Amino acid sequence: MNWKDIQVSEDSTNFVIDGKPIFNKSFIEVLKFHSPGLAPVKDISGSYHIDISGKEIYPERYSRTFGYYCGRAAVVKEDQWFHLNESGERAYNDSFNWVGNFQEELCTVRDKNNSYYHINLDGKKTYSEKYIYSGDFKDGIACVKTLTGKFKHIDRNGKLINDKDFLDLGVFHKGYATAKDERGWFHIDKLGNPIFNQRYLMVEPFYNGFALVTNYDNSKVIINEKGENILNLK
Repeated sequence: MNWKDIQVSEDSTNFVIDGKPIFNKSFIEVLKFHSPGLAPVKDISGSYHIDISGKEIYPERYSRTFGYYCGRAAVVKEDQWFHLNESGERAYNDSFNWVGNFQEELCTVRDKNNSYYHINLDGKKTYSEKYIYSGDFKDGIACVKTLTGKFKHIDRNGKLINDKDFLDLGVFHKGYATAKDERGWFHIDKLGNPIFNQRYLMVEPFYNGFALVTNYDNSKVIINEKGENILNLK
């Protein structure tokens, strides 16, 4: 049985293949299987992980368990957050107020002082700075909110991608990121420069060369990467 073929039942209490339950046991809640074939489940004993045979991979129980990413799964024990490795053992000794899921072998966390930063697979902080907020890495770049209240992009080593800051930021997608300044939302390149002059109430990332944007009158428009209106949506 391949874990990729296993789906969560419609009521999220069991696992199915072709609509048929694969375990005799039902759960209070389940989340889908992730590589290497492990899934978070919850029953009356608590939350834990099982393999594709339905067998628990460790005896411990947690308040919450989440899926495996990069060989690490976020768990909550009382109010302490940390990650497990694929054997169900703690991946590191520290605990946090919150942890995300590992992306590109790095993970955003919130420490006991409510500061955000990123850790590696061993739980080690990857740079010296701390932030008001830090997001997931995508293609080696993450968004952070600095102590000045402005958003910037950083690389895997915590180095700033450019010298620009913004009121809000999105991750880069196909070379461009969404950004917000005092005038509104727009798109920037990796140097932090606007790729057009217009500002909008909302913008979406570019999808194969085009993006959906919302004007301040709430009308929707499709624009190209030059900022030109291509289609007014009714």
